[in-house]
Amino acid sequence: MIQARIPPQNIDAEKALLGSIMLRPDAIYDIMDVINSNSFYVDKHRKIFEIMMELFGKSTPIDLLSLSSRLKEKNLLEGIGGSAYLTEIVQVVPSAANVKHYAEIVQKKYLMRKIIEASEKISHLGFNESADGIEELIDGAEKTIFEITRNFSGYQNFKELKPLLHEAYERLEKLSSETQTIRGVPSGFPSLDNLLAGFQNSDLIILAARPSVGKTALALDIARRTAVLHQTPVGVFSLEMSSQQLVDRIMAAQSRVDSWMIRRGRVSDEGFGHIRTALDELARAPIYIDDQPGNNILRMRSAARRLKNEKGLKMLIVDYLQLMMPSSTKSNDSLVQQVTEISRSLKHLARELDIPVMALSQLSRDVEKRGGRPRLSDLRDSGSIEQDADVVMFIHSEDQRDENGKLAQMVQKEIIIAKHRNGPVGEVKFNFDSQKTTFVELDKSNYGGAEKEFEDF
Repeated sequence: MIQARIPPQNIDAEKALLGSIMLRPDAIYDIMDVINSNSFYVDKHRKIFEIMMELFGKSTPIDLLSLSSRLKEKNLLEGIGGSAYLTEIVQVVPSAANVKHYAEIVQKKYLMRKIIEASEKISHLGFNESADGIEELIDGAEKTIFEITRNFSGYQNFKELKPLLHEAYERLEKLSSETQTIRGVPSGFPSLDNLLAGFQNSDLIILAARPSVGKTALALDIARRTAVLHQTPVGVFSLEMSSQQLVDRIMAAQSRVDSWMIRRGRVSDEGFGHIRTALDELARAPIYIDDQPGNNILRMRSAARRLKNEKGLKMLIVDYLQLMMPSSTKSNDSLVQQVTEISRSLKHLARELDIPVMALSQLSRDVEKRGGRPRLSDLRDSGSIEQDADVVMFIHSEDQRDENGKLAQMVQKEIIIAKHRNGPVGEVKFNFDSQKTTFVELDKSNYGGAEKEFEDF
């Protein structure tokens, strides 16, 4: 007697997945790129998930009441077992925190079923004696396998050139009709935007320098200026400094009050007035800071994706690349391999979210030993950083001290665009105010009065 074989499935995992979404609706962000409604083996689970996605698309709460009401409106409630079954699904959830694990189990079983289905089709082709030729048989088998790889390998449909050309022409017409020539996210520095035309979506921008040269200060200046002046939502992953330290720097730069005085609490009454004005301006700036140490690319991708959906994220800054953890570290992985994985993951993140991602990076000691300006070969730990980046910027400054050997308060720094995949390279010069940890345009005549100059306090 031949025993019937049941297709691969895990009904408990399907229940746990649906129950987790009802308990924690934002879990959809974690699993929407893992499964779809076809992944479910049980038909009523498929219908429940489809209604969940419908509610999610309308920004309607996904809970027991709203889900049962929508199912009833579509005459599906009784077919899935009524409200009692929805309650049962919620009660069987071991932990909503494991929602992605449940989704991976469900998707794995679906993939196994599709492989079985494909093998049966290929087997039928093999027994088909009426086929005209071997090419037809091979084509049929390849098409069957391709259907699986298309659904499980991040397949994207090819796009026809004609509509893309139409979109490009409309974009060009729009840009030519506007007085502003910035096509991407503005940095807040006109001289830098003139060279880059803003930071472009899906680009990976590397900002590199030796320690204590001003990488974090410039990155925070860009975040502050574009958020305050243009209301650009910016996310900052700070792996080196705490959120309190970053806020102190941002507040000092915006108010133009000495950062050391702010840390010590020795600020004059006039200085407090400038700080209060700066706080009012910064309170309206859409800047979001994550200072969790030891962040890896998977956690960052999940947080950034959620920020994109909830706050309309338009730019991401990572400070800094060498402190990031790879998604999976093997004991025999060298530092070069880890940095390679991280840089490529950041580029993929920029592509996935369609926003510019700026990653700060250390330069090797070679630039100090050699002297002079930094080169692309000075990027530390991996050549993949240079390869993956669309834009590479260096901060360079000569040692500038007064007659007493003390480092000057106002130092001239050069921002070197060493790589620009889709545009020109060049240099932009700024003054750097070390007391207020901020970069200042050398020529402010074209800045429109947006930058305020205050005395020292």
